[in-house]
Amino acid sequence: MPGIKEIRTKIKSVQNTRKITKAMEMVAASKMRKAQERMRAGRPYATKVREVAAHLMQAHPDYRHPYTVEPGSLRAVGIVVVSTDKGLCGGLNTNIMRLVLARMREFEHKGVKVQVTALGSKSAGLLSRVNANLVSQEVQLGDAPNLERLIGAVKVQIDAFVDGKVDAVYLATNRFVNTMKQDPSFIRLLPLPSVLADPFQTEVVASEDEQNVVKSTFGWDYLYEPDARTVIDELLMRYVEGLVYQAVAENMASEQSARMVAMKAASDNAKKVIGDLQLVYNKTRQAAITKEISEIVGGAAAV
Repeated sequence: MPGIKEIRTKIKSVQNTRKITKAMEMVAASKMRKAQERMRAGRPYATKVREVAAHLMQAHPDYRHPYTVEPGSLRAVGIVVVSTDKGLCGGLNTNIMRLVLARMREFEHKGVKVQVTALGSKSAGLLSRVNANLVSQEVQLGDAPNLERLIGAVKVQIDAFVDGKVDAVYLATNRFVNTMKQDPSFIRLLPLPSVLADPFQTEVVASEDEQNVVKSTFGWDYLYEPDARTVIDELLMRYVEGLVYQAVAENMASEQSARMVAMKAASDNAKKVIGDLQLVYNKTRQAAITKEISEIVGGAAAV
Protein backbone atom coordinates (compact mmCIF):
# COMPACT_ATOMS: atom_id res chain seq x y z
CA MET A 1 0.00 0.00 0.00
CA PRO A 2 1.42 3.44 -0.90
CA GLY A 3 2.40 5.78 1.88
CA ILE A 4 0.48 8.83 3.01
CA LYS A 5 2.94 11.23 1.39
CA GLU A 6 2.71 9.53 -2.02
CA ILE A 7 -1.10 9.57 -1.93
CA ARG A 8 -1.15 13.25 -0.94
CA THR A 9 1.22 14.07 -3.83
CA LYS A 10 -0.97 12.17 -6.28
CA ILE A 11 -4.12 13.95 -5.05
CA LYS A 12 -2.40 17.30 -5.52
CA SER A 13 -1.32 16.32 -9.05
CA VAL A 14 -4.86 15.27 -10.07
CA GLN A 15 -6.28 18.46 -8.56
CA ASN A 16 -3.89 20.54 -10.67
CA THR A 17 -4.87 18.56 -13.77
CA ARG A 18 -8.55 19.12 -13.01
CA LYS A 19 -7.96 22.88 -12.78
CA ILE A 20 -6.43 22.81 -16.28
CA THR A 21 -9.21 20.71 -17.83
CA LYS A 22 -11.85 22.88 -16.16
CA ALA A 23 -10.25 26.03 -17.56
CA MET A 24 -10.02 24.45 -21.03
CA GLU A 25 -13.68 23.46 -20.79
CA MET A 26 -14.71 27.05 -20.07
CA VAL A 27 -12.52 28.41 -22.89
CA ALA A 28 -13.94 25.86 -25.34
CA ALA A 29 -17.50 26.75 -24.27
CA SER A 30 -16.81 30.42 -25.01
CA LYS A 31 -15.20 29.67 -28.39
CA MET A 32 -17.95 27.19 -29.22
CA ARG A 33 -20.63 29.87 -29.08
CA LYS A 34 -18.63 32.15 -31.35
CA ALA A 35 -17.85 29.32 -33.77
CA GLN A 36 -21.50 28.30 -33.96
CA GLU A 37 -22.56 31.89 -34.58
CA ARG A 38 -19.94 32.20 -37.34
CA MET A 39 -21.09 28.91 -38.88
CA ARG A 40 -24.76 29.93 -38.87
CA ALA A 41 -23.92 33.43 -40.14
CA GLY A 42 -22.37 31.95 -43.29
CA ARG A 43 -25.34 29.78 -44.15
CA PRO A 44 -27.64 32.49 -45.66
CA TYR A 45 -24.97 33.52 -48.18
CA ALA A 46 -24.15 29.91 -49.07
CA THR A 47 -27.85 29.09 -49.41
CA LYS A 48 -28.57 32.01 -51.76
CA VAL A 49 -25.50 31.36 -53.93
CA ARG A 50 -26.51 27.71 -54.14
CA GLU A 51 -30.08 28.56 -55.19
CA VAL A 52 -29.02 31.04 -57.86
CA ALA A 53 -26.32 28.68 -59.18
CA ALA A 54 -28.82 25.82 -59.42
CA HIS A 55 -31.29 28.08 -61.28
CA LEU A 56 -28.67 29.29 -63.74
CA MET A 57 -27.36 25.78 -64.43
CA GLN A 58 -30.86 24.69 -65.46
CA ALA A 59 -31.90 27.93 -67.14
CA HIS A 60 -28.88 27.92 -69.48
CA PRO A 61 -28.39 24.27 -70.53
CA ASP A 62 -26.45 25.11 -73.74
CA TYR A 63 -23.34 26.08 -71.74
CA ARG A 64 -21.60 23.41 -69.66
CA HIS A 65 -19.16 24.75 -67.10
CA PRO A 66 -16.04 22.59 -66.56
CA TYR A 67 -17.12 22.13 -62.93
CA THR A 68 -20.28 20.30 -64.08
CA VAL A 69 -18.75 17.88 -66.61
CA GLU A 70 -19.14 14.29 -65.42
CA PRO A 71 -16.08 12.08 -66.02
CA GLY A 72 -16.42 8.98 -68.14
CA SER A 73 -14.48 6.93 -65.59
CA LEU A 74 -12.46 7.56 -62.43
CA ARG A 75 -8.73 7.36 -63.06
CA ALA A 76 -7.57 9.81 -60.38
CA VAL A 77 -9.31 11.73 -57.60
CA GLY A 78 -8.43 14.50 -55.19
CA ILE A 79 -9.47 14.62 -51.55
CA VAL A 80 -9.54 17.78 -49.41
CA VAL A 81 -9.34 16.78 -45.72
CA VAL A 82 -10.44 19.29 -43.06
CA SER A 83 -9.17 18.66 -39.53
CA THR A 84 -8.15 20.61 -36.44
CA ASP A 85 -4.77 22.09 -35.61
CA LYS A 86 -4.91 21.04 -31.95
CA GLY A 87 -5.88 17.88 -30.13
CA LEU A 88 -7.81 17.25 -26.91
CA CYS A 89 -11.12 17.18 -28.79
CA GLY A 90 -12.17 13.59 -28.28
CA GLY A 91 -12.44 11.36 -31.34
CA LEU A 92 -13.16 14.19 -33.79
CA ASN A 93 -9.95 13.87 -35.82
CA THR A 94 -9.81 10.10 -35.40
CA ASN A 95 -13.27 9.64 -36.91
CA ILE A 96 -12.67 11.84 -39.95
CA MET A 97 -9.24 10.35 -40.65
CA ARG A 98 -10.58 6.81 -40.30
CA LEU A 99 -13.23 7.67 -42.92
CA VAL A 100 -10.66 9.26 -45.26
CA LEU A 101 -8.22 6.36 -45.02
CA ALA A 102 -11.03 3.88 -45.69
CA ARG A 103 -12.08 5.80 -48.82
CA MET A 104 -8.46 6.05 -49.96
CA ARG A 105 -8.10 2.27 -49.66
CA GLU A 106 -11.31 1.81 -51.67
CA PHE A 107 -10.04 4.05 -54.46
CA GLU A 108 -6.61 2.42 -54.52
CA HIS A 109 -8.21 -1.03 -54.58
CA LYS A 110 -10.07 0.04 -57.75
CA GLY A 111 -6.83 1.29 -59.31
CA VAL A 112 -7.72 4.97 -58.85
CA LYS A 113 -4.87 7.32 -57.99
CA VAL A 114 -5.44 9.62 -55.00
CA GLN A 115 -3.93 13.00 -54.21
CA VAL A 116 -4.83 14.82 -51.01
CA THR A 117 -4.92 18.34 -49.61
CA ALA A 118 -4.77 18.84 -45.84
CA LEU A 119 -6.46 21.74 -44.06
CA GLY A 120 -5.28 21.49 -40.45
CA SER A 121 -2.15 20.20 -38.71
CA LYS A 122 -3.65 16.88 -37.56
CA SER A 123 -4.59 15.72 -41.06
CA ALA A 124 -1.31 17.00 -42.53
CA GLY A 125 0.71 15.08 -39.96
CA LEU A 126 -1.16 11.81 -40.36
CA LEU A 127 -1.25 11.92 -44.17
CA SER A 128 2.50 12.52 -44.18
CA ARG A 129 3.06 9.54 -41.88
CA VAL A 130 1.06 7.18 -44.13
CA ASN A 131 3.01 8.42 -47.19
CA ALA A 132 -0.07 9.79 -48.96
CA ASN A 133 0.35 11.92 -52.08
CA LEU A 134 0.05 15.26 -50.27
CA VAL A 135 -0.02 17.96 -52.96
CA SER A 136 -0.90 20.98 -50.77
CA GLN A 137 -1.67 21.90 -47.19
CA GLU A 138 -2.65 24.81 -44.97
CA VAL A 139 -2.13 24.63 -41.21
CA GLN A 140 -2.61 26.92 -38.21
CA LEU A 141 -6.03 28.03 -39.42
CA GLY A 142 -6.83 29.90 -36.19
CA ASP A 143 -10.24 30.26 -34.58
CA ALA A 144 -11.92 31.78 -37.65
CA PRO A 145 -11.69 30.50 -41.26
CA ASN A 146 -9.82 32.73 -43.68
CA LEU A 147 -11.01 32.10 -47.24
CA GLU A 148 -7.91 33.61 -48.85
CA ARG A 149 -5.68 31.09 -47.06
CA LEU A 150 -8.02 28.15 -47.63
CA ILE A 151 -8.65 28.67 -51.33
CA GLY A 152 -4.90 28.74 -52.06
CA ALA A 153 -4.47 25.13 -50.95
CA VAL A 154 -7.79 23.96 -52.42
CA LYS A 155 -7.10 25.64 -55.78
CA VAL A 156 -4.41 23.05 -56.42
CA GLN A 157 -7.12 20.38 -56.53
CA ILE A 158 -9.53 22.60 -58.50
CA ASP A 159 -6.89 23.35 -61.15
CA ALA A 160 -6.04 19.65 -61.38
CA PHE A 161 -9.72 18.90 -62.04
CA VAL A 162 -10.04 21.60 -64.71
CA ASP A 163 -6.82 20.37 -66.38
CA GLY A 164 -8.09 16.79 -66.40
CA LYS A 165 -5.45 15.46 -64.01
CA VAL A 166 -8.15 14.27 -61.58
CA ASP A 167 -11.68 13.20 -62.45
CA ALA A 168 -13.35 14.18 -59.17
CA VAL A 169 -12.58 16.15 -56.02
CA TYR A 170 -14.02 15.16 -52.65
CA LEU A 171 -14.29 17.10 -49.41
CA ALA A 172 -13.95 15.37 -46.02
CA THR A 173 -15.01 17.30 -42.94
CA ASN A 174 -17.02 17.04 -39.73
CA ARG A 175 -20.65 18.12 -40.08
CA PHE A 176 -21.94 19.91 -36.99
CA VAL A 177 -25.23 18.38 -35.82
CA ASN A 178 -25.39 19.62 -32.24
CA THR A 179 -23.10 20.11 -29.26
CA MET A 180 -23.00 16.40 -28.49
CA LYS A 181 -22.87 15.04 -32.05
CA GLN A 182 -20.58 15.71 -34.99
CA ASP A 183 -20.76 13.48 -38.07
CA PRO A 184 -17.76 12.85 -40.34
CA SER A 185 -18.87 13.57 -43.92
CA PHE A 186 -17.36 12.69 -47.29
CA ILE A 187 -19.01 14.78 -50.00
CA ARG A 188 -18.25 15.41 -53.66
CA LEU A 189 -16.95 18.89 -54.35
CA LEU A 190 -16.34 18.51 -58.09
CA PRO A 191 -17.92 17.87 -60.52
CA LEU A 192 -20.99 19.69 -59.30
CA PRO A 193 -24.31 17.87 -59.68
CA SER A 194 -27.01 19.28 -61.97
CA VAL A 195 -29.07 20.28 -58.93
CA LEU A 196 -27.30 21.65 -55.86
CA ALA A 197 -28.33 20.96 -52.28
CA ASP A 198 -26.78 21.84 -48.93
CA PRO A 199 -24.67 18.90 -47.70
CA PHE A 200 -24.44 20.43 -44.23
CA GLN A 201 -28.18 20.77 -43.64
CA THR A 202 -29.46 17.64 -45.38
CA GLU A 203 -28.79 13.99 -44.63
CA VAL A 204 -25.74 12.69 -46.48
CA VAL A 205 -26.80 9.79 -48.67
CA ALA A 206 -24.81 6.59 -49.02
CA SER A 207 -24.11 6.80 -52.75
CA GLU A 208 -21.43 9.27 -53.80
CA ASP A 209 -23.17 9.82 -57.15
CA GLU A 210 -26.38 10.89 -55.41
CA GLN A 211 -24.80 13.26 -52.91
CA ASN A 212 -26.00 16.85 -53.05
CA VAL A 213 -28.83 15.86 -55.44
CA VAL A 214 -32.44 16.75 -54.69
CA LYS A 215 -35.52 16.58 -56.87
CA SER A 216 -36.61 20.05 -57.91
CA THR A 217 -37.59 22.02 -61.01
CA PHE A 218 -36.99 25.66 -61.83
CA GLY A 219 -38.61 27.81 -64.48
CA TRP A 220 -36.41 30.88 -64.32
CA ASP A 221 -35.51 33.11 -67.24
CA TYR A 222 -32.45 35.33 -66.68
CA LEU A 223 -30.96 38.29 -68.48
CA TYR A 224 -27.15 38.10 -68.32
CA GLU A 225 -24.72 41.00 -68.16
CA PRO A 226 -22.14 40.87 -69.67
CA ASP A 227 -22.89 37.29 -70.82
CA ALA A 228 -24.03 33.93 -69.47
CA ARG A 229 -20.59 32.32 -69.49
CA THR A 230 -18.97 35.07 -67.41
CA VAL A 231 -21.79 35.11 -64.87
CA ILE A 232 -21.96 31.31 -64.49
CA ASP A 233 -18.16 30.96 -64.26
CA GLU A 234 -17.93 33.53 -61.48
CA LEU A 235 -20.98 32.24 -59.63
CA LEU A 236 -19.89 28.60 -59.60
CA MET A 237 -16.45 29.64 -58.35
CA ARG A 238 -18.16 31.53 -55.52
CA TYR A 239 -20.24 28.44 -54.78
CA VAL A 240 -17.16 26.20 -54.50
CA GLU A 241 -15.44 28.76 -52.28
CA GLY A 242 -18.56 29.04 -50.11
CA LEU A 243 -18.73 25.26 -49.73
CA VAL A 244 -15.08 25.07 -48.63
CA TYR A 245 -15.54 27.97 -46.21
CA GLN A 246 -18.68 26.41 -44.74
CA ALA A 247 -16.90 23.04 -44.37
CA VAL A 248 -14.11 24.63 -42.33
CA ALA A 249 -16.62 26.65 -40.27
CA GLU A 250 -18.58 23.45 -39.54
CA ASN A 251 -15.38 21.68 -38.51
CA MET A 252 -14.34 24.54 -36.20
CA ALA A 253 -17.75 24.52 -34.50
CA SER A 254 -17.47 20.74 -34.15
CA GLU A 255 -13.95 21.10 -32.72
CA GLN A 256 -14.94 23.48 -29.93
CA SER A 257 -18.03 21.43 -29.07
CA ALA A 258 -16.05 18.20 -28.97
CA ARG A 259 -13.30 19.82 -26.89
CA MET A 260 -15.80 21.20 -24.38
CA VAL A 261 -17.41 17.77 -23.99
CA ALA A 262 -14.02 16.03 -23.74
CA MET A 263 -12.70 18.46 -21.12
CA LYS A 264 -15.91 18.18 -19.09
CA ALA A 265 -15.55 14.39 -19.12
CA ALA A 266 -11.89 14.75 -18.08
CA SER A 267 -12.84 17.11 -15.23
CA ASP A 268 -15.55 14.72 -14.03
CA ASN A 269 -13.14 11.78 -14.17
CA ALA A 270 -10.52 13.77 -12.25
CA LYS A 271 -13.10 14.56 -9.57
CA LYS A 272 -13.92 10.86 -9.27
CA VAL A 273 -10.23 9.92 -9.05
CA ILE A 274 -9.69 12.55 -6.33
CA GLY A 275 -12.59 11.07 -4.35
CA ASP A 276 -11.14 7.56 -4.66
CA LEU A 277 -7.69 8.78 -3.64
CA GLN A 278 -9.14 10.66 -0.66
CA LEU A 279 -10.79 7.44 0.48
CA VAL A 280 -7.52 5.53 0.17
CA TYR A 281 -5.70 8.38 1.94
CA ASN A 282 -8.15 8.34 4.87
CA LYS A 283 -7.92 4.56 5.19
CA THR A 284 -4.12 4.65 5.10
CA ARG A 285 -3.98 7.48 7.62
CA GLN A 286 -6.43 5.68 9.90
CA ALA A 287 -4.38 2.49 9.67
CA ALA A 288 -1.18 4.39 10.55
CA ILE A 289 -2.84 6.05 13.55
CA THR A 290 -4.23 2.72 14.74
CA LYS A 291 -0.81 1.14 14.40
CA GLU A 292 0.82 3.93 16.46
CA ILE A 293 -1.81 3.62 19.20
CA SER A 294 -1.30 -0.15 19.28
CA GLU A 295 2.46 0.33 19.63
CA ILE A 296 2.00 2.84 22.47
CA VAL A 297 -0.45 0.58 24.31
CA GLY A 298 1.84 -2.43 23.81
CA GLY A 299 4.84 -0.47 25.13
CA ALA A 300 2.90 0.72 28.19
CA ALA A 301 1.77 -2.85 28.95
CA ALA A 302 5.34 -4.08 28.72
CA VAL A 303 6.50 -1.47 31.23
